Amino acid sequence: MGRRVAVVGAGYAGMAAAVTLAERKIPVTVFESTQTAGGRARRIVSQGTELDNGQHALVGAYRELFRLMHTVGVPEDAVLRLPLELRYAEKFSFRALWLPSPLDLLGGLLLARGVPLSERLGAVRFIKSVRHLQEEMPVVELLRRHRQDGAIGHYLWRPLCVSALNTPVEVASSRAFLAVLRDALLGGEGASDLVLPRVDLSRLFPDPAAAFVARHGGEIRLRTPVESVQKLKTDFSHVIVAVGPHQLKTVLPGVAEQFTYQPIYTCYLQYGEQVKLAFPMIGLADGLVQWVFAEQRASVEEGRLACVISAQGDHQQMSQDELAETCHRELQQAGLVNEKPVWTRVIAEKRATVTCATQRPRIESNLPNVYLAGDYTDPEYPPTLEAAVRSGVRAAGMIKA
Repeated sequence: MGRRVAVVGAGYAGMAAAVTLAERKIPVTVFESTQTAGGRARRIVSQGTELDNGQHALVGAYRELFRLMHTVGVPEDAVLRLPLELRYAEKFSFRALWLPSPLDLLGGLLLARGVPLSERLGAVRFIKSVRHLQEEMPVVELLRRHRQDGAIGHYLWRPLCVSALNTPVEVASSRAFLAVLRDALLGGEGASDLVLPRVDLSRLFPDPAAAFVARHGGEIRLRTPVESVQKLKTDFSHVIVAVGPHQLKTVLPGVAEQFTYQPIYTCYLQYGEQVKLAFPMIGLADGLVQWVFAEQRASVEEGRLACVISAQGDHQQMSQDELAETCHRELQQAGLVNEKPVWTRVIAEKRATVTCATQRPRIESNLPNVYLAGDYTDPEYPPTLEAAVRSGVRAAGMIKA
């Protein structure tokens, strides 16, 4: 049998693998059980309305993702790219200055509003030390040791940790958090930029990637679940399994699931068109909602906001109506809205990511010529879209040309 590769799963990891193989002219077929590519970052339809299954913000340091987006022809205006700026409905605000990296961030920190000067100076010292830190401990302990657990921790480090690792700081891996900080804050020009999708998450990469693979002789089979990798191996020389870790036991029964999971809840609230945010992303530090986004898609009705709640918490015990009401109340208390929403939708991705804790289990395929890809497989990076595409490229690279 000649070399033919099957990719199981059309999420970001699977499509990154398929694009890499197609570029190398290696025949590839992608199997996806659902009707939409994207995996845990995809377009869905809820009560006749197109939504993402979770609001995502990217950073300029996601270089592999942006490289692949360019490869498959995603236009530059598919994202809104801004210098890093964090604004809270409360008193804190921070904006990178128009200076060379890393002076843009260090200068911006010194001028940040809402925290004492002593803490701003301490944050500058902390960033300068990040490149050399290799400690592994819960992030809450890392912040305590470096005196970053005051107001600067409340408004800056804790929210960044939960956003990047989707894991509470009490258990989150400091090593993974430091890897993100090094990439984003010390990664050179544009690395810290805030990048917001202006198209849905399937159109951001998986759909154009599928078209690219098809143009290069590959095949995408939607609505085609795979029952067994062993069966696939009768027709394919190599298999890349790029499904969520909780799905491994279905396609690779010999691989034990060893992970715990963290959710992401996104509550969409449709207000009147006069409702606008002063900035596309606003932080709320003292309630349930962590970030509220103004939708950037041209096809979306004006006045739609998306509230994001990352990681585990008491909100998991609330009904969707209670959650939507709480989000609306917090937006109202923050002065961001003064009317009731026309409609609300709560999207609960209950296993959005694995828990990015200090002890991360490693699993590997137990079959020859079968490789795993997915955001959970990266040994250093937290489970992000960047980790997903890196893993797909890495898995494809194991198949020799």
